[in-house]
Amino acid sequence: MSKRTQSLAAARPATRAIHSGEHLDLGPAKPTVAPIHLSTSYVFESSDDLDTVFDNPAEGYAYGRFGNPTVRALETAVAAIENCDAAIAYPSGMAAINGVLQLLAKPGDHVVVSRDVYGATLTLLNGQFAAIGVTPHFVDVTDLEATKALVDEVSPTMLFAETISNPLIKVANLKVLADIAHARDARFVVDNTFASPALVVPTDLGADLTLHSTTKYIAGHGDVLGGVIAGPTGTITALRDLARINGAVPASFDAWLTLRGLKTLHLRMRGHSENARAVVEWLQNDPRIERIYYPDVNDPATKDQFISDDRGGMVGFEVKGMDKTAAYRYLEALTIVEPATTLGDVSSLSLYPAASSHRGLTPEQRAEWNIGDNLIRLSVGIEDSRDIIDDIDQALTVALG
Repeated sequence: MSKRTQSLAAARPATRAIHSGEHLDLGPAKPTVAPIHLSTSYVFESSDDLDTVFDNPAEGYAYGRFGNPTVRALETAVAAIENCDAAIAYPSGMAAINGVLQLLAKPGDHVVVSRDVYGATLTLLNGQFAAIGVTPHFVDVTDLEATKALVDEVSPTMLFAETISNPLIKVANLKVLADIAHARDARFVVDNTFASPALVVPTDLGADLTLHSTTKYIAGHGDVLGGVIAGPTGTITALRDLARINGAVPASFDAWLTLRGLKTLHLRMRGHSENARAVVEWLQNDPRIERIYYPDVNDPATKDQFISDDRGGMVGFEVKGMDKTAAYRYLEALTIVEPATTLGDVSSLSLYPAASSHRGLTPEQRAEWNIGDNLIRLSVGIEDSRDIIDDIDQALTVALG
């Protein structure tokens, strides 16, 4: 019997209620599912062990802001499927993007960024990072000559692109972009949220870091916020040092939910992709539709970077004669597809980019970047595709009168 057990046996009821059962030994048993570790701090029998962990958090756990076993389980799993040495989890996708910008974009630096990147990323760059002297330059990264010319001109510390862009669903040629960045000693960072590692593994194609809003496809059920960055150990350690000081750490329960979602990612992405192909085929035959945005499975420039013929669940389409008023009628008429400002859930979701993801742009900027007033974004879920199509059909009928 340990000294602690002996002390508790002699303690009074209030003390026993607090301390009994807190340090159970499972013996040789191993749980089949990662436990949720909620403790914010940890007890060490040896002060030398505590010193070791404080000096090197990779050796163990001292305080919740420095590391958590459930969060580490998620990071280990993401690193494995991204074929990376290490990963770091964040409380949101934007926290992850902020983390990589803090590390790679210092006052006086230039960064080159995909022009139709996520709207909040644009706001972050044009706002607080521009305010401290970071100069962002935006380019259509599918125009490789223009991208190379800009990178050669400004010598950025980072080239930032999305595997599949938001909301025009353009596919970036990651191999060529990596070469462009590395020729100027820039880091190549890829936001892989729309594709997920079930479709594309950016570091296998030359990216230095890959990041996700795990809120989307990785968690996949619309019930938890999160972000993650995967890459080499040295860079992830530097990001972890920043996060432990500024407090950008996820809760253990959030990490556990995300880890649970990750287990079915490959199955879900297969279903998302199959349904999206069915929706796109229907849209192609509907006379009300002016243009469709979905990755071309036969595009020779990007075909080889995908693991399979699946291209995910993100679809954009332009509707003839649609304006903001009609777009709102469309969203309000939906009954199966949900009008929500997110993506990647098991349920189908739709939004109006001009008034949601890219509402921070001026009308002139949206026009320049081809984000029209008649553009609808659709995140195709894993319901029966016939029900998704029927709902879009009736909502368009209502919207267009």
